[in-house]
Amino acid sequence: MSKLSGITPSGHVHLGNYLGAVRRWALEGGADDLYFVADLHGMTTPHNPAKLRSLAHEQLAVLIAAGIDPERVFVQSDLARELGALTWVLECTCNYGEAARMIQFKEKSKGQAGVRLSLLTYPALMAADILLQGADEVPVGEDQRQHVELTRTLAKRFNSTYGEVFTIPEAVLPPAGARVKDLSDPTRKMSKSTRDAAGVVFALDEPDQIRRKIRRAVTDGGSVPVHAPDTRPGMANLLEILAACRGGSPADLAEEFSSYGAVKDAVADAVIEELSPVRSRAMTLLDDVAELDRVRKAGAERARERGSHRLDAALRMIGAC
Repeated sequence: MSKLSGITPSGHVHLGNYLGAVRRWALEGGADDLYFVADLHGMTTPHNPAKLRSLAHEQLAVLIAAGIDPERVFVQSDLARELGALTWVLECTCNYGEAARMIQFKEKSKGQAGVRLSLLTYPALMAADILLQGADEVPVGEDQRQHVELTRTLAKRFNSTYGEVFTIPEAVLPPAGARVKDLSDPTRKMSKSTRDAAGVVFALDEPDQIRRKIRRAVTDGGSVPVHAPDTRPGMANLLEILAACRGGSPADLAEEFSSYGAVKDAVADAVIEELSPVRSRAMTLLDDVAELDRVRKAGAERARERGSHRLDAALRMIGAC
């Protein structure tokens, strides 16, 4: 069984990305699992090309620095020709109504005057990502489950119409990870694309930056730490971050401290200990451009080889070659 997971370079990798997904990929990934930087998906809305390129390079370094086998990592745009061809095949298999009723398209296009066509056709590219690599399982959150269901529909339709080519993937909910909230506003998730980075701890932040952000984290009324997400979301967020880094339950950890300041110091220490090795390895990779380019090229070639026979078969069966 193989899994496929991706991360979009819409911003710098943050603590929530790392604790909720990247660290798990490194610890639990199987030999046939693949992880990719989904930079093509970052083009569905207005973007800065140079920044997108830089973020994709950075995310690749972070994935490898976190401990993911370099042989299982690639950058999506390095397979742009293959994915472009397969996306067209799948667009010719999909109908407009199926694409237009995707919830994310409706939400992101609502009230927008100039919506890019790619926002509508994005699920076909996502389907191409999955089907090109022959993934059996796609770990996704609820917001992406509908896209995997469309992928299954398109794969079944193509196979029944033209011939068996594609594995029918299953959407799977990943194990519950740390739900890290913004330190400045614990009612919302920590986000790569937030305009105010004061409440976001990034994987490549220096230790002093991390400590400063955590010390400034919003806390709630009261003086004794307690894990009460509904009434004290700020303190609950800090305790959940601490639990994700150190282990144990947030409620039990709360009993170890007599003040909010002590909790913040402990959280800062734990986060710095967790992220410092990742930052160090990532910065080494980013400083060695030739080595990172070599790893990137090798990863792309392996992903290309893994999917080329499926693309060739799909093109042949649909009558393109």
